[in-house]
Amino acid sequence: MKVSSVGEMRAMDRQAIEGLGIPEAILMENAGRAAFEILSREWGVAGRRYLLFCGAGNNGGDGLVVARLILSGGGTPRVFLVGDSAKFRGAAKTNFAILAKLPVEISSASDVEAVRSALLHADGIVDALFGTGLDRDVDGVCREVIERINASGLPVLSLDIPSGVHGDTGEILGVAVRADHTVAFGLPKIGNMLYPGCGLCGRLHVSHISFPPSLYDDDAIPVETNGFIPLPPRQPTAHKGSVGDVLFIAGAAGYFGAPYFSAMSFLKAGGGYTRLAAPGSMTPFLATRGIEIVFVPQAETTEGSLSLKNREALLTLAGRVDMVVIGPGISLADETQQLVRELAAGIEKPLLVDGDGITALAGHPEIIRGRRAPTILTPHPGEMSRLTGKSIMEIEKRRIPILRKGCADLKGWIVLKGAHSLIGTPGGRVFINLSGNPGMATAGAGDVLTGTIAAMYGLGLPLEEAVRKGVFLHGLAGDLAAADKGEDGITAQDILNYLPYALKQDREGLDETLAERYEGPAMV
Repeated sequence: MKVSSVGEMRAMDRQAIEGLGIPEAILMENAGRAAFEILSREWGVAGRRYLLFCGAGNNGGDGLVVARLILSGGGTPRVFLVGDSAKFRGAAKTNFAILAKLPVEISSASDVEAVRSALLHADGIVDALFGTGLDRDVDGVCREVIERINASGLPVLSLDIPSGVHGDTGEILGVAVRADHTVAFGLPKIGNMLYPGCGLCGRLHVSHISFPPSLYDDDAIPVETNGFIPLPPRQPTAHKGSVGDVLFIAGAAGYFGAPYFSAMSFLKAGGGYTRLAAPGSMTPFLATRGIEIVFVPQAETTEGSLSLKNREALLTLAGRVDMVVIGPGISLADETQQLVRELAAGIEKPLLVDGDGITALAGHPEIIRGRRAPTILTPHPGEMSRLTGKSIMEIEKRRIPILRKGCADLKGWIVLKGAHSLIGTPGGRVFINLSGNPGMATAGAGDVLTGTIAAMYGLGLPLEEAVRKGVFLHGLAGDLAAADKGEDGITAQDILNYLPYALKQDREGLDETLAERYEGPAMV
C-alpha cells in the first residue's frame, strides 16, 4: 500500500476536487462515514454517548460529520470545539451549520469543568482536533484537552492521525492522543507508519474516500509498505551452488559473534554455500560453532584484524562467488579499514556492506558511487549519520527524506535499521517494513540480517526484491522467536534459529495475526 506525505495528500485532495470534480462535501462525508463505520463496528452507537473534540479545520469538519451520524444511529454525541467556529470554511462550515440545527450539544473545549464532567459520563471519544496539518508543539487548551483524553481511560478513535503526531515524520509534537483506532483518509500518512507516532495509532484503518486508483496508487508516490514477495520455489534439482555462493569478509579479535551470525544466517535462510574469510587465529573457534561454513583463514594484523596482505587473494575469490558481504565485526583498525576501501573499489560483484565496513567507506563516498556492481548498505542511525553527515537526531526526525537523498547520492540500496526499518532504492523508492519487534534490539541481530538478505539473492530473487524479502524474513524470525519466548531476552542466536521456521511459514501461509499485522492498514 502506498504511504503519502502531507503534501502529496493535499495534492490528491486538490486533484479530486478541481480535476475530477468531486465536491469537497462528498469527500468529507465519505471520511466521516468511514470513521462512523469503525466506531459502530468496534464499540456500537445506539444508546452510547460519545464526545467529539473538533478543531476549526477540515479534520474538525470530519468530526462534525461523525457527530451527525452518531445522532442518526441512535447515539448521543457531544461536540467540544477547540477554536472559533467562525473559522470553519467550505464543507466544514456547511457541516457545522447542519449540526447547529440538530439536537446536539456543542460546547467550547476551553470550559475545563464541562470537559471533565463530560468525560466522566461518556462511552468513547472521537479525536478530530488537528489531523495532519500540525507542525508545531501543542500547547494551551489543546494540550490540556489531549492530556485529559489520555487520562480518561475511554476508547478513542482518531481521524486521519492522532492529534499531536507530525504527519510527515511520526514525531510527537509535545503531546499526542493515544488512540485505540485511527482511520486515515485517502492513504496512510508517513506519520501513521513511523515511530513514535505509529505506536499511538492503535489499529490503523484506511478509507480511500472515493478517490480513484489513479490517485491513491500513483507511481509518483515513492513510499509504500514492504508488501509480500513470494519466495522462489526450491527446485528438485537444486544443489549448493545453485542457491547462492556468498563470501563473507568479517571478524576480528574480540568479535566472534558477527562473522558467525552473518555467515550462518545465510545457510539458515536457505543459502547454499557460505565462505567466511576471517582472521586465521579465529577460525578454529568459529568452526566449533558453524561446521557447515567453509572457512578461508586470513593473514592478520598485530591487532588481530584482517591484514591488507589479503587484498589480492580476496579479490580473486570475490570474482568466483555470487555476492560479497563485508564488514560484520571487522574492527576499526586502520589497516583493516584501508583493506575494506580497496576491496569495495575492486570487487565487481554485488556487495553488501555492514557495521565497521560502513564506517570504512563513510568518509569515501566516491568509492561507493564509483562501483559498477550494485551496493547495499545496512546502517543503524549512528552509521547513517556517518554516511550522510546528518546528526542522529535529524535522521530520526527526517528518516525518509534523508534516506532517499542518501540512496540517490551513493547510487545504492540502503536499509536504515530500526523500528519499521526502511528500505531505500537508488531510484528514490522507499519501503516501510512492518515485521520485527523491540526484542530484536540486541547485539548481533544486524549480522543475521546481512546473511538473510544474501540468502534471498542466492535463492534467485532480483537484488531489490532480495533486500526487501531479507528484511521482512529477518523481522518475521524475530516475531516468531518473541511469540515463543517473549521479547525480553531474545538474542541473535534466537533470530538465527527461527529463520527456517520463518521461511516455512512464508511459503505455507502466515499465522492470521501476523498476516493481518504485515498487511498494514485495514481497508474500510
